[in-house]
Amino acid sequence: MFHKEGHKIIFTSLVIIVAAFLLIDELIGIRWIQMVLQITFLMVFILILQFFRNPKRNTIRNDHHALAPVDGKVVAIEEVDENEFFQDKRIQVSVFMSPLNVHVTRYPIGGKIAMSKYHPGKYLVAWHPKASEENERTTVVIENNPFGPILYRQIAGAVARRIVNYAEEQQEVIQGADSGFIKFGSRVDLFLPLDSEIKVRLNQNVRGGETVIAEIHEGG
Repeated sequence: MFHKEGHKIIFTSLVIIVAAFLLIDELIGIRWIQMVLQITFLMVFILILQFFRNPKRNTIRNDHHALAPVDGKVVAIEEVDENEFFQDKRIQVSVFMSPLNVHVTRYPIGGKIAMSKYHPGKYLVAWHPKASEENERTTVVIENNPFGPILYRQIAGAVARRIVNYAEEQQEVIQGADSGFIKFGSRVDLFLPLDSEIKVRLNQNVRGGETVIAEIHEGG
């Protein structure tokens, strides 16, 4: 299954590659050169298909769990000042996506969207410390019990130049459902309450909609 954000690009790429195959057969008479060029175009098309894949996930919904919003590697777990919405300290968990990861963004918890905002910005490399505040990004806050509000931020990187965000304010959303897409390498930051029990470690690979990032306990 491929994500809807890739349908147009996949179709356009297919048309270009078919045309390229025909031109190569028509204009190049040396068979081994034909094969090298055709294999190269075919590999590019396979990479495009791989990038826009949208695999089914086995999401176990639990209001006490915050799930990974994306596939990738955990690159930061730290206490920070979150100044856009909370104006207080939060635990930030950051997941970096390479171009080979699935780039679908999923709601880490269920609840009501309290904020959904787009910010234009720079295109620093996604792991840069200032990327969360200076790069092109979207900020989404979900009201949830028992977590209370949590915030996640889609961040464009040096290659990613388009963020797609489906979250709309006052919308009720389901944990693990498709919330957007980021094209090419990028990062997602998750801001959690200080009393959250973090369930992942640095450099751990996580799966969006499946891996438990944090847990909040009764009375937490």
